[in-house]
Amino acid sequence: MAVGIVENFFGWIGRPFLQLYRSISDFGRFVEFQIGLIPLYFKPPYRIREFFLQVDGIGIGTLGVILLTALFTGMVEAIQLYHGFHRFNAENFMGYTIFVSISRELGPVFAALMLTSRAISAMAAELGTMRVTEQIDAIETLAVDSKKYLIIPRILATTISLPLLVITFDFIGNISAYLISTEALGVNPVSYQNTIQQYLEFADIGTGVLKAFVFGFLISSIGTYLGYIARGGARGVGRATTAAVVYSAITIFAANYFLSSLFLFLDW
Repeated sequence: MAVGIVENFFGWIGRPFLQLYRSISDFGRFVEFQIGLIPLYFKPPYRIREFFLQVDGIGIGTLGVILLTALFTGMVEAIQLYHGFHRFNAENFMGYTIFVSISRELGPVFAALMLTSRAISAMAAELGTMRVTEQIDAIETLAVDSKKYLIIPRILATTISLPLLVITFDFIGNISAYLISTEALGVNPVSYQNTIQQYLEFADIGTGVLKAFVFGFLISSIGTYLGYIARGGARGVGRATTAAVVYSAITIFAANYFLSSLFLFLDW
């Protein structure tokens, strides 16, 4: 009995370290997988048709969700900032503050999260289903590089589509915030616009678009990888899809912090 207690005790201590080792190993395999994809971006044949099909499904397919999210984000942003600025009679400065918060932070992060829930989850589920039903193996038997055919177009399409979705998000979010501020809350529209024109810099828009490129590449890399290596039938596909959403969301927030810190250091 004493031996069993000792074994359970050391097992309890060692389990977190074993889990950490597995996590590091999984991350190492992910990095190795992504490095192996680099030559495929430049190697013909170039799957142009597949790329545009993915742009249609990923970008245009997510547009409706982006529009609704941006609309209500801008409205809520205007209402919440009005409460704070009104206390100091500084409502006229709401325009620039809202514009910067949406274009630098809320636009890239919210658009990436919506794309994750709408497209990355579907991407992981689709590739996972193809893996467990041996469709990917069938593609390989036809002398077609499955990674080149299935993964590269999805990563490129997401990386290109997300910045365009972010620009759309910024536009709709700022328009809705402007309308709520001026029409519903009584903010002076001329002062609202003047603060934007006076203080706005290109970096206020450019940093959000740059973030979108990074977010798009990272989340598509995660989603395609987890779907591609899925194992274990329907349950394995479900685990891969869930992991793709969770890891992508965490990656978005972590990358946003590091990119924001970098832009602050570079004074962008």
